[in-house]
Amino acid sequence: MNIPLIQGMFSASDAIDLITQMIHVKIKFQESKINSTSSEEEIKMRERRIKELQKDLYEARKEIESKSGSAMEMQAIIEVK
Repeated sequence: MNIPLIQGMFSASDAIDLITQMIHVKIKFQESKINSTSSEEEIKMRERRIKELQKDLYEARKEIESKSGSAMEMQAIIEVK
């Protein structure tokens, strides 16, 4: 089963806004799991994932801003197996 979340052409500002919001949702999810997790190993894993997401967001923003004059195509699909 596939769920198409994002599909189409977006301005640079809309693309940044959409990616930022999606990554923030993922970060909040990880943070909520940290609050309910007691294992130190699992907490560290989730903290690493949050840092990766923050880094990915920074790099995506930088890439998109370098192309700010043009529209860009974006696609995001959730694949449930």
